[in-house]
Parts: sequence; C-alpha cells; structure tokens
Amino acid sequence: MKNPIETDRLLLRELLLSDADGMFELDSNPKVHLFVGNNPVKNIEESIEYIHFVQKQYKDFGTGRWAVILKETNEFLGWSGIKFITDEINGHKNFYEIGYRFIEKHWGKGYATEAGKAFVNYAFNEMKVDALYAYADAGNENSRKILEKLGLHYVNSFEYEGETEVWYEMKNPNL
Repeated sequence: MKNPIETDRLLLRELLLSDADGMFELDSNPKVHLFVGNNPVKNIEESIEYIHFVQKQYKDFGTGRWAVILKETNEFLGWSGIKFITDEINGHKNFYEIGYRFIEKHWGKGYATEAGKAFVNYAFNEMKVDALYAYADAGNENSRKILEKLGLHYVNSFEYEGETEVWYEMKNPNL
C-alpha cells in the first residue's frame, strides 16, 4: 500500500473493503450519477466489486482512485485520484486521468479541489507523469470549474457513449 497523502482537512488513501458502506452511499444516489451514465448501484455488492476493481488497478498500474477521508471526523467523503486509462477516449489511449466523486452532502465544500490539487502534485512530482487528462459531461458545470481550478485547460468537446463530453488536459510543468 502506498503512503497516504494529507492536506489541511483531508486524508487521501487507497480504497479498502471497509469503505464499502461509504461507496454504496455515494454510488447509489441518482444525483451523483446524473453526469456519469445515470446508472446508480442497486446493492452494496456492486460497491464491493468496484473496490476490488480499483484494488486490481493499484496492482496493475500502480495507481487508481483513492478514498477521501475528513481528518476531523474520519468520515468517508468520496473518492479522488489518478487512474490509468487503457481504453481509447477522444483519440487518447494509455493516459493518466484525474477524477473525483463525492457523497452529495459533501458537495460545495471545496473537498474535490483540495484533494485534486494534492493529486496533481502527486502525479507530477511523485509519479512523474508527462500530462494529466480529464473529461466530464459538457453540462456538468461544477466539475468543469473544479478542473479549471486544478489548472487543467479545456481542449475540445467530443461524443462518448452517446453524450457530449469536454476534454481537459495539463502538461507537467517540471518536464
């Protein structure tokens, strides 16, 4: 397991099976899934399967989504992190994507930006990746604002799985 990352308010660490209840609260909410396929999970087993999937990514690619924990209460807020994408999306394949998803009651509190800044730093300074990429539903204004706060720049719009998406990227300033 990789060492956790701490920010002012957050502890960022690899996902554990003990996060299943929090993951279920997150991914069973239709509002959370409004811009990510409109397919909320129906039972906790699906959340457990997702955690196993992410843990396999840690082994296969050395990275993946991490749990975001509020240090003050030890509460699971959602996930954030760097995922290695092997599928072709918007003409890119085998790239590092930054992403985040939070339980609805934690929206609007700056957690995605705080975690995201830590992961941008981690990707560029620890992982030494050349660039970070992200995409979001074109209508997801909040997600787009977060990506821009993190320093990613809008590149283009494209169609993906029947939806209009927007593509963002950021080159490693250290390379």
